[in-house]
Amino acid sequence: MTDEKPPPLLASTVLLVRDGEGLEVLMVRRSAGMAFGASAWVFPGGKVAATDADPAWDGLSSGEYSHDERALRIAAAREVFEESGLLLAVHESGEPVNVEDVERYGPLRAEVEAEPARFMELIRDAGLMLILDRLVPFAHWITPEFEPRRYDTYFFLVAAPTGQQARHDGREAVDHEWVQPEALLAKRLRGEAKLMFPTRLNLEKLAKSATAAQAADAAAAARVVTVSPVVAERDGVRVLRIPAEAGYSVVEETMDRVMR
Repeated sequence: MTDEKPPPLLASTVLLVRDGEGLEVLMVRRSAGMAFGASAWVFPGGKVAATDADPAWDGLSSGEYSHDERALRIAAAREVFEESGLLLAVHESGEPVNVEDVERYGPLRAEVEAEPARFMELIRDAGLMLILDRLVPFAHWITPEFEPRRYDTYFFLVAAPTGQQARHDGREAVDHEWVQPEALLAKRLRGEAKLMFPTRLNLEKLAKSATAAQAADAAAAARVVTVSPVVAERDGVRVLRIPAEAGYSVVEETMDRVMR
């Protein structure tokens, strides 16, 4: 008998940014029936699937990466497609994916969600190439050990593809919005939006940039520090602590404010 817990599941999350009325980021609202982060506004993302690590992806995606790094980036692109309909890809000719392409391949989102291997088939059969080299590492969070569902999540930032329209899937994601980070953070303070702790802190970090280009430059210049929150007690109150070197606005938060 052993009490050793399984390792957290690898996951990828993507901050899709664009210039609108100031810097905007794509957020999706999770279904109330989800086991993790129910009803919360989140960045598109999810678990890495076994097929995301298929060596055949080497010929269908840009950039030179280790096996694990490529799998994380493939998962990021796949989850973006599943949850928003956006394709982080170009045609083999170099032409960008356009709105007609999204309309053509969008109906396959449910199939990809049910069977991730379908994503490779879609990209290959459509003559597309995933643009993984445009994904910029932004953050790395590991779910605390006390949580029943744990994820080892890598956050990436990427400029949203032009000529495409985001649409939530209506299953895992029941709503979506392009929003300025400050506006969503203000909604949280008014009790109008539910944000998980990592989402809130990464929105605050993103809000320091005024444009998508500035956000990408800032992310590329920053050192990503792994954040694995730990529970502690301060003045009789349980708090969640994170490393100061991660560069967030806080180093601890009371447990009652972590999921608000």
